[in-house]
Amino acid sequence: MGHREDLLEGAKRCLLQKGFARTTARDIVKESGTNLASIGYHYGSKDALLAQAYVSLVEGLGDAFEGDRSVLDGTEPGSVERFQRVWSNIIDTMREPGSVWRLSMEILAMGDRMPDVRDHLARAQREAGRGIVPLLMGGREEDVSDETTDTLGAFYLTLMTGLIAQWTFDPKTAPEAGQLTEGLRRVIEAATRT
Repeated sequence: MGHREDLLEGAKRCLLQKGFARTTARDIVKESGTNLASIGYHYGSKDALLAQAYVSLVEGLGDAFEGDRSVLDGTEPGSVERFQRVWSNIIDTMREPGSVWRLSMEILAMGDRMPDVRDHLARAQREAGRGIVPLLMGGREEDVSDETTDTLGAFYLTLMTGLIAQWTFDPKTAPEAGQLTEGLRRVIEAATRT
């Protein structure tokens, strides 16, 4: 690995250990075995590096969202059953000690003090919406239209942000996938009632 990759891996470890606010450039350098000048050269700033490290951590969870692929293969894309299985897998990533998702809450709480991080992640959020649609609806990410990303993808990300907040704040009372699915069923029933 070169300095760029070493920095990214070191920044990921620092984020998981210390979070955004408490991670210093010196922490990253120590963890990565590089030097301070490398951060500016490769990423522009410590905040830009941390933002990229966070995106990389979240992207690494993509496989966990699918879980055992055979579990999803038995469900119809777009079905309520698939909805429950995918959200169950997503919630499982929130249960893990040291979950990446607590970093999301830190960004929300400190966004005004970390504008570079917030701006970088805001740009990445749209692509996250594009990426979650095929998990639930089938198809390929590259075929998801901008309109679908901005509606269905945004809906799923809004649901995820709420879940992250609830699981971070009080995991004992946060909803399980079955509760979300029952809520969805009730919304569908009410919306289709004539």
